[in-house]
Amino acid sequence: MRTTVDLPEAVLRQLKARAALEGVAMKDLVLEFVHAGLARQKTAAAVKARSPLPQLVPNKPLALRRPTHAALMAVLDDADAGRAGARRRAR
Repeated sequence: MRTTVDLPEAVLRQLKARAALEGVAMKDLVLEFVHAGLARQKTAAAVKARSPLPQLVPNKPLALRRPTHAALMAVLDDADAGRAGARRRAR
């Protein structure tokens, strides 16, 4: 099928130069770019279609009424230490 595409002069020059360097016809190079763009669009759609990130539910509720930054960091450090220990035991 034939179609007409208006390209800026600078883009057309780049396209012609690249086609000449690669030794291919301009229409083949344009078709290659269109295929690549459509494939990228499919990939982006697939990423959007993935399931959302899992929700993290703590084993126990945090017993902090008005947590300070230091208290929250301590809770996270304890959780990291627990995961590190579990990984060592699993090996």
